[in-house]
Amino acid sequence: MAGDTGHGRQLRFTVLGPVRAWRGEEQLSTGAPQQRALLAALLLRGGRTATAPELVDALWGEAPPHAALAALRTYASRMRKAFGPDAEALVSESGGYAIRVAPGCLDTEEAERLAGEADKARSGGDRARARDLLNRALRLWDGEPLAGVPGPYAETQRARLEEWRLTLLENRLDLDLDVGGHADAVSELTALTAAHPLRERLRELLMLALYRSGRQAEALAVYADTRRLLAEELGVDPGPELSELHQRILQGDSDLIVHFSSADRPVAGPAFVRPAQLPATVSDFTGRTSFVQELSEQLATAEGRIMAVSAVAGIGGVGKTTLAVHVAHAARQHFPDGQLYVDLQGTGPVVAEPEAVLGSFLRALGIPDSAIPEGLEERSALFRSTLDSRRVLALLDNARDAAQVRPLLPGTEGCAALVTSRSRMVGLAGAHLVDLDVMSPDEALVLFTRIVGEERVAPEREAAMDVVAACGFLPLAIRIAASRLAARRTWTVASLARKLGDERRRLDELRAGDLAVKASFELGYGQLEPAQARAFRLLGLADGPDISLAAAAALLGLPVEDTEELLESLVDTSLLESAAPGRYRFHDLVRLYARSCAERDEQPPSERAAALSRLLDFYLATAAGVYVLERPGEQLLKHLAPTTHPGLTFTDRGAASDWLFSEAGCLLACVRQHAHADEPGDVLQRAVDLLLAAKDLAESGADARRYERAATELLAATQAAGDRRAEGRARTVLTHVLNWACRFEEADEQARLAVLLGRACDDPVPLCHAANNRGITAIYEHRHEDADVYIREALDAFRADGNRPGEASTLSNLSRVHLEAGRIESAVRLAEEAMALYREIDVSWRLANGLYAYALALTRAGRLDEAMARLAEARPIFRANRQRLWEGMTVFRMAELHLYGGKPAEGAAHAEQALAMVRLICGDWRRAIILTVLGRCLDALGQSGRAQACWTEALSLFEQLGASEADGVRALLSSPVAA
Repeated sequence: MAGDTGHGRQLRFTVLGPVRAWRGEEQLSTGAPQQRALLAALLLRGGRTATAPELVDALWGEAPPHAALAALRTYASRMRKAFGPDAEALVSESGGYAIRVAPGCLDTEEAERLAGEADKARSGGDRARARDLLNRALRLWDGEPLAGVPGPYAETQRARLEEWRLTLLENRLDLDLDVGGHADAVSELTALTAAHPLRERLRELLMLALYRSGRQAEALAVYADTRRLLAEELGVDPGPELSELHQRILQGDSDLIVHFSSADRPVAGPAFVRPAQLPATVSDFTGRTSFVQELSEQLATAEGRIMAVSAVAGIGGVGKTTLAVHVAHAARQHFPDGQLYVDLQGTGPVVAEPEAVLGSFLRALGIPDSAIPEGLEERSALFRSTLDSRRVLALLDNARDAAQVRPLLPGTEGCAALVTSRSRMVGLAGAHLVDLDVMSPDEALVLFTRIVGEERVAPEREAAMDVVAACGFLPLAIRIAASRLAARRTWTVASLARKLGDERRRLDELRAGDLAVKASFELGYGQLEPAQARAFRLLGLADGPDISLAAAAALLGLPVEDTEELLESLVDTSLLESAAPGRYRFHDLVRLYARSCAERDEQPPSERAAALSRLLDFYLATAAGVYVLERPGEQLLKHLAPTTHPGLTFTDRGAASDWLFSEAGCLLACVRQHAHADEPGDVLQRAVDLLLAAKDLAESGADARRYERAATELLAATQAAGDRRAEGRARTVLTHVLNWACRFEEADEQARLAVLLGRACDDPVPLCHAANNRGITAIYEHRHEDADVYIREALDAFRADGNRPGEASTLSNLSRVHLEAGRIESAVRLAEEAMALYREIDVSWRLANGLYAYALALTRAGRLDEAMARLAEARPIFRANRQRLWEGMTVFRMAELHLYGGKPAEGAAHAEQALAMVRLICGDWRRAIILTVLGRCLDALGQSGRAQACWTEALSLFEQLGASEADGVRALLSSPVAA
């Protein structure tokens, strides 16, 4: 084959960008522009011969030079020389030329192959693969096709190749919308419609993406803009496809909402996720034949009808979970799109919150964190939409009541929910209710025998019946008793029966309700060694979804190695579960029992408080270390309450950040637990300081609501205890959260009170941080004189404290104040001072905050290129440190810069990206300012209808907040351009 040297170094060519040639990895010279024009003309003929007159016409058109044929021969000779060993690839025949190389050695051929495979994949229903193939094809374009190549032939081919790229791009965007990637597609489509305003297919896709994103007014405005533009530019009306879509959107056509098949993800991204979360079924499952049949029939009929809901109720330990898991495994064939599982902790002091459970379910179904909304209703709606047209089983274990369950129901045809609870779910409309009673004597004996072994039970059948009777035929009690006997080869069945023969204890423990479950747990607890029993009791005291090995060691006051040995031995007794390597959790009923044991057996009682105090110390010491590692030079550490017991230490910022975010649930549960302590003592100060040290949880957006709840409860506790110092810090913490939620009036009041308490207690923490936050609030509310006063107070306090990162932060904020007051030169100078401090002390991602503020000052100074460079520097820092809100605001400022620089298309695309990034984690005020800028970009692009839709929504948000920005938006809406 021509073009193959025999050494695996084939000639390769590209025309979807600059015309280039390679032999292997060596790039070859393609000569002057006219020589590249000849090479391109031959390559795009696919190996066919082009005559000399055809080539002259291709290169020079109607005005060729006098020596055109001689020039062609010269170019051909130079080309052969450049090809070297592959010179024969350029063939001379019939008075013309041809280039013949191995298949796949031209980028257009590769693009055609990928596009063809994408068509086949889409026809076969594999839309995810089709998207991937089209993306690979589109990546072959490297700028303008045939870049820099002259001649009429190149111009014609350039237009053809660009049209082909747009067609492939439209097909890929269509697939994006098919699999639910409409929110992310809006930004790209906004930019494309600005670049190609008369291309109706792009407008159609943008309308559909906006409609599916819940932005119906904007979708209709796109049609109005398109209709006006087509009339002005071409004198025509929109085509039938666009007009039909417009009518369907007007009618609220539900069929336009994307429906996902089991072959697709609900959002753009990698492969479709099919969760398989069911716990393992027990190998010795026994009896329950009628219940298994009844529930299996319900689940088998889920396909093709309204969602099936079955609710199994019964006392604790009756085997609800074991039955439900067994039935769910047997029914997996009916739910090929996956099975979800959650323990709702309905019998514990703190039940699983439906909002948090939905977040876990959505992640399991493949929804990225960035696309999961805050709020129960929003998450529940997204959950139902994600499951539409799928067949998924949700096992909702251990529910407290119907109210906890309702938001978690799939709600769609073909799906099913299996619920277990101590309470009958009479309030769960349409549910098939099953009341699970204790086992029959025969079933109980079979279960006992399967665990212990036939060879040991058969000779002592009567004693075995006494054992299961003493257990009240309760499956959990039987399983624990049988497991103990199986693990002790020297025991007889009769000896176990005698141990259970204490009627005073047994009758008391086997009464109805929770006491029956407690008796079963007592069997295991009574056989623990003293060290095991102590660990069991104290572990039960800690709130939180689970506990890490390191935290458990702190709670117990033991070395990590000894703690691991104890915890693993408790796992062997089935009194503790290993949630993951290095993490442990109780079944909620066992936790309650463990706490009752602690109250009864842990002596002196102060040991219980001491254990929780050690756990609080662990979280505070570790979080403080993370805080300081992220902020070198920060002085907060010296003001935190002292800890007696150590925490973890990190040298790597990434590992430190990972710890903070992975432990968020347990850490905040610890704070809330101490907010409700019977005798708070000094723990309130440490709990407040823990929130101060973990403030990154509030700024990231991911844990903001739980963080705010903990701060609110802690503030109430400090007030009740009369601890003014802790109260001042609690208000400081709350101020920070409220600012991020854009609840400025509340934030200002909390900051005002925090500063007063700081002065009264001579506490530098509120005097620094609350004063700074109050200044930030005043900036947002355009109270420039107030902001100047508050921030200067904070600046003085930080300097007096020797807190250089705090000083840098306040200088950045003071720069913002000067900007708002029109003092541009001093604003730039202050921002530069802040930047110098940040760079000097190496404050990790806080440097990005300084870059952000500096960029704002540079923008107002008209130094737009410098401002864009600073934002581009800040963005990856925010992203690497999980500060999605800050990253989104950085992208928003980029949008402003593009608008100011006369690039509204780029501005609109960036504003759309910012909306997608912050819509789930920021308040309405920030969303409104982004919408305002997006509208200005769209208006500059001639899309006045959609611009008005953005401004109308922004105005509504500003008016609800009572924000002064509403006046500016009203002016935009009433301006002649907008009208």
